[in-house]
Amino acid sequence: ERQQSCYYWLSSAEGIMYVGEVRIAEDSDFALLKVLLTRGDGWTQEFSSGMTKVWTRQAENSHFRMIRLKTVFPDVPADTLYDVLHDPVFRKTWDKHMLSSCELGVLNPNNDLSYYALHCPAPLKNRDFVLQRSWLQTPQEYYIINHSVFHRDFPNKKGFVRGLSHLTGFLITPLDKGCSLGYVAHSDPGGQLPVWVTNKLSTILAPKMVKKLHKACINYNSWKNLHNPNHKPWLYPEQISGKRIVISDCVKPDSVTSGDSTPDEDESTLSENDLSCQLDIISGE
Repeated sequence: ERQQSCYYWLSSAEGIMYVGEVRIAEDSDFALLKVLLTRGDGWTQEFSSGMTKVWTRQAENSHFRMIRLKTVFPDVPADTLYDVLHDPVFRKTWDKHMLSSCELGVLNPNNDLSYYALHCPAPLKNRDFVLQRSWLQTPQEYYIINHSVFHRDFPNKKGFVRGLSHLTGFLITPLDKGCSLGYVAHSDPGGQLPVWVTNKLSTILAPKMVKKLHKACINYNSWKNLHNPNHKPWLYPEQISGKRIVISDCVKPDSVTSGDSTPDEDESTLSENDLSCQLDIISGE
């Protein structure tokens, strides 16, 4: 109850970004991520293996549950994990779900807009997102958050269902050995997928993402040494080359709705048996 009301207050308060809002992230935007990762009430544990644990909880005004993951990488420095989550070129080597991604432009050295398209296993349809990413580095922690926005150059595309990220965030904390990772996601996959499929899929995929991310971190420095090793615009603003975002390009016309799909991408006719079988396959991979 307290966590629910705290999340509602934070997400309703002035200073918290909502879907479609494009502006410079403030301290309160990053504070919401930490609240969701540190408050224990309201969360139900769904998965535990080694140092990785996954919880879910009901979100305000949404059928889709929020997901929270915590883990520790004892052999990965915090700055390496931060680089891996940022590096768009390296991501192509380890994020096998990514079909394409590109930067649309920057708001300032710590906020940008990007497009991300991902492959979903059959019979699910592929998804894509237009996101504002914001990041913050302090002596104690590293934050990366995103939420969905609109950009006129990237309207809904045929062959994809436009998903929505209400809030997705990573909080990295340096430890004496390695680092800890906290992850929160509240997303709507769009289309007409049954809610239970999305909620189940998120608890399956999150631990798998962590395994891939850890392996990517182990390989990153040797890869980066061979691929423009000094180029890290997320650390060095003078290296930023993206164009400046024009806010008027990010105002969604009334005729455009998020989460739309064309008839070719309609998933409403998928049977529960088909979906259950696919989830079983994903779980065993």
